[in-house]
Amino acid sequence: MTTAVDPESWPCAVCDRPARERVHRGCEDRMRTNLEALPRLYRALAAALQPGRRGGDGRSGTRTAPIPCSLDAVDLRARGGIEGVLGGWARDLCEREGWSIPDYTSITAIVDWGAKTLITNLPMICDEHPAVKEIADELRSVRAQAERLITGEKPPRRVPVACPCGAILRVTLDTAGVKCPGCSQQYGHSELFGLPLAERRAAA
Repeated sequence: MTTAVDPESWPCAVCDRPARERVHRGCEDRMRTNLEALPRLYRALAAALQPGRRGGDGRSGTRTAPIPCSLDAVDLRARGGIEGVLGGWARDLCEREGWSIPDYTSITAIVDWGAKTLITNLPMICDEHPAVKEIADELRSVRAQAERLITGEKPPRRVPVACPCGAILRVTLDTAGVKCPGCSQQYGHSELFGLPLAERRAAA
């Protein structure tokens, strides 16, 4: 006698909740939304690169130095920032599929190409790519970081969670993943928030 497998018993490759598909439709939609937002956010971050000015007292000769531009914004607009996430995963996909990779030199062009390539092939990524969880985590994290810089929102509060080895990991809701310094265990986003809060563990 055979027992049918409950189609809801398979964990979503992104959020680990039971799913009928390899990746929940909602998780796929959120990835698409993040991909569509990142080229726009990349351009909007240019404003955060402009130095501001400290207030003076109105008298000549008392001007203070301009406030430096946001180094975080510089990092996100430089190679390895938003370009690194979009271009890196798009190149990974092209290499896996044997597709040609355009020889763009402009960071903006790579951001646009990377987003378009990933959006166009998102259903295949969700169905087949072994690192779809990492892709989703990085897209969510870099979008949240860019939006905070543009809106001036304060960074999210870090929450201490306890690894079974005893080490304390300080994470935020945007943390894509982290390697425990105590035991070298690699945690993804969902695994991190399955760990107990450090305070509760210490009080037990």
